[in-house]
Amino acid sequence: MANFKKTNYNNTSTVLEASCLHCGENCDDHIVYLEEKTFCCDGCKTVYEILHENDMCNYYELDQQAGFSLKGKKQLQFAYLDDEQVIEQLLDFQSPTMASVHFLLPQIHCSSCIWLLENLYQFNEGITKSRVSFLKKEIHIQYDPQIISLRQIVELLDSIAYTPAISFNDLEKKEIPLIERSFFYKLGIAGFAFGNIMLLSFPEYLGLEKSVDPFFFQLFGYLNIVLSLPLVFYSAQDYLKSAWIGLRKRHLNIDVPISLGILTLFGRSLFEILSQGGAGYLDSLAGLIFFLLIGKWFQKKTYHKLSFDRDYKSYFPIAANKLENGKETNITLDKLEKGDIIRVRHHEIIPADGILLSGKAAIDYSFVTGESNLIEVENQDKIFAGGRQMKQAIDIQLTKKVAQSYLTQLWNDDTFQKENNSDTSELADRVGKYFTLSILVIAFSTLLYWLPIDMSIAINAFTAVLIIACPCAVALAIPFIFGNAIRILGKKEFYLKNTAVIEKLANFTAVVVDKTGTLTSRKKGQIQFVGKPLSIQQWKTILSITNHSNHPISKKISDYIQEKHPEINEKEVADWQEHLGQGIEGWVEEQFVQIGSANFVNTDAHNGVFIKVNADIWGYFLLDNPFRKGFKQLIQFFKKSAELHLLSGDNDHQKEALLPYFNSDQQLHFYQSPKDKLTFVKQLQEKEHKVLMLGDGLNDAGALKQSNVGVVITENTNNFTPASDAILHAKHFDQLTTYFEFARKSIRLVYLAYGFALIYNFIGLSFAVQGLLSPIIAAILMPASSISIVLFGILASNMVARKMQLL
Repeated sequence: MANFKKTNYNNTSTVLEASCLHCGENCDDHIVYLEEKTFCCDGCKTVYEILHENDMCNYYELDQQAGFSLKGKKQLQFAYLDDEQVIEQLLDFQSPTMASVHFLLPQIHCSSCIWLLENLYQFNEGITKSRVSFLKKEIHIQYDPQIISLRQIVELLDSIAYTPAISFNDLEKKEIPLIERSFFYKLGIAGFAFGNIMLLSFPEYLGLEKSVDPFFFQLFGYLNIVLSLPLVFYSAQDYLKSAWIGLRKRHLNIDVPISLGILTLFGRSLFEILSQGGAGYLDSLAGLIFFLLIGKWFQKKTYHKLSFDRDYKSYFPIAANKLENGKETNITLDKLEKGDIIRVRHHEIIPADGILLSGKAAIDYSFVTGESNLIEVENQDKIFAGGRQMKQAIDIQLTKKVAQSYLTQLWNDDTFQKENNSDTSELADRVGKYFTLSILVIAFSTLLYWLPIDMSIAINAFTAVLIIACPCAVALAIPFIFGNAIRILGKKEFYLKNTAVIEKLANFTAVVVDKTGTLTSRKKGQIQFVGKPLSIQQWKTILSITNHSNHPISKKISDYIQEKHPEINEKEVADWQEHLGQGIEGWVEEQFVQIGSANFVNTDAHNGVFIKVNADIWGYFLLDNPFRKGFKQLIQFFKKSAELHLLSGDNDHQKEALLPYFNSDQQLHFYQSPKDKLTFVKQLQEKEHKVLMLGDGLNDAGALKQSNVGVVITENTNNFTPASDAILHAKHFDQLTTYFEFARKSIRLVYLAYGFALIYNFIGLSFAVQGLLSPIIAAILMPASSISIVLFGILASNMVARKMQLL
């Protein structure tokens, strides 16, 4: 059946106007038919056909006018996307069977957009995954380049009116503005309407008699109606749309009472002005919307500041080994430039795109693609950021600077998200829902009470209740308090994945800690070689094997050899491998070298790191790994509130030193493989424990991911574990208990903010239900309450941080 709507002209005739099924706009004189359906242009009809062919017309059920009009839109040409250099700049990752890219889509505006864009795979089997970031208006797409090209993807997006905003000036920079331009249009119109409606309402403010000159009173009233139309249906449309979508989904969001207040003021004002019964409340309505938008602008700007600090200033506590004149220099990622040469060892992450110069690369891109298949890369081939080298050390020349925001995106990828959610976030949603329901009951009760007494007071009181009691303050407490806490901890080089981690750091019932590289330091302590005297060539052989590994023990042995013989260089290594929790091996000049535990080299001895070349044991290293500063305080802190266990892949030679800090030797577990650690964490969770895992991310990545919250301790190495929830630079290990306490106090600040919001709403409602609070005053107080919560969250968390000497 065709889509028509009735329009009356001069109260005498009714004309049926066809509306477009896709975008909802009038078809005017040009109507395009498809069976009995009407469209305003061929573009809208084409989009409908695409959706219908792919059985995706649920798009219209989410929002009946979700589509964009394509009337007059010329088909854009995207031939430049066939250029390999352009493709290379746009892609985040590329392999023969998979590529990923992200685009800015300014057209994203509602739930239908998200639904449609996340179902792109139904349009073409070459698209394997699409994920939308609504706040950033970005889409991340994974696709098979053998089936669909980048140009075809862009043309597909263009055909459904989501044309990507690709910058030709700088393809590498695809940032979006702080606030959308349309928001400032809405704010400007609201300010213009507010000022002029106030001006046209001066006769009422001055108490002039309507009977003296009724013409001007009526004229000013009609002008106010004209000014209020764009105010309500454009400036306030975000609130109205959000409330409507929430109601359709049977969810009472925080925009429902605001929208009711706006529509009540508007409807009552229209009635009074058109019936000449009064001047209405359009001045209050204009003030309400204007101050609501001012409050939203402040919230967006403040939250953007927190996000900016996190995305671009808080670099992860990882570094790169830059090669310069044959020497390695450990530098932070922000100092790397295009053209620099870096060395990436086993299990280290590649921080930026580059070209392989030397070494045998076997890259694990599961961090990027979610698939754990190793990809072999030949010399002079491209390597992408986010991959992890799984064999011997390689040298890479960077073709791009480090995109820290891209690493943040990878860290937060769905592949590494844990199933358990934050109870505090659930609490905020639950409080918001019941808060809104309670306010609606109070508002309608107030309306029913005052209606028989005074219509004017009834409307004012009803609207004031709906506005003054907005639960925005409750919704803002968590993102601003926890967001500021993340920023503060980031400055102290303790980096959290998201705000949900803060509560997890404060709520755990069992703690599992790794030993080597976590509780112990690889930089300090003694190392001693026991065995027959070795020649320079033999030391070279050992160094050649250990220098490819990132394990703390391997690094300590390498440092020992280079300090003892600074003049020696490495030899070429073939078939290098690391066996987690056991040792490393490889071929050096036709000699098979193994370095590791007694079991690994198959000897009867127990302690030490053994050197076996072919069938001969050359000797072994004895390492004294001292515990980190603050170790005792951390163990005591954990013992007060949780069940504590130590899991170590090493031997038990430090058992006697550790035993005094634990309740019994049953809490000390040695010779643990990565699988053993994972199984142990699962067993604790089966006993309904919330497990905190503390490790170095090398041999315990599985246990870190399985735990409820995983914290990685890292030193000046490129050690970045996607399964972790938090990363701590090892030099701040002695401050870890302070960081845990700060997380707990941040949660208390959230509950304190809830208390302030409750007191504020109680006082405001007590005036509103009595009709003593006008809607415009409520409109000023509502964003003021939100702003006060924002300021409280930031200032209070800063004050707590200063008191704890974190700032």
